[in-house]
Amino acid sequence: MEEKSLKKFETSGYCPVRDVIAPLGDKWSILILTTLKVNGKLRFNEIQRTIGDVSQRMLTVTLRSMEADGIVRREIYAEVPPRVEYELTELGECLFPHLQALVDWAENNMNTIMENRSNYYKT
Repeated sequence: MEEKSLKKFETSGYCPVRDVIAPLGDKWSILILTTLKVNGKLRFNEIQRTIGDVSQRMLTVTLRSMEADGIVRREIYAEVPPRVEYELTELGECLFPHLQALVDWAENNMNTIMENRSNYYKT
């Protein structure tokens, strides 16, 4: 029997999937990016209200990660009390059409997937 030749995804340097896509693949990142795209520049509490069930800590961690990647910009205003707003950067804007395709796919297939899960866990 002939051995199958497998395409390997090991890397000795940076990996687009592990190092770029994976941190954006969690539910909070996609929801935050979507709310910033739809609503524009928002304050922290406004983001939290639009998403609803994200904890303050998780929102903070996720926003900091996306800020470090250059996808979200945080602007601090020298006011009393201080005002901080978040918005998508140019990099975040060019990412969004790709995320929108994924969100559209999820919306179009949600009922089928939920039904499949329900049937799978019944057995």
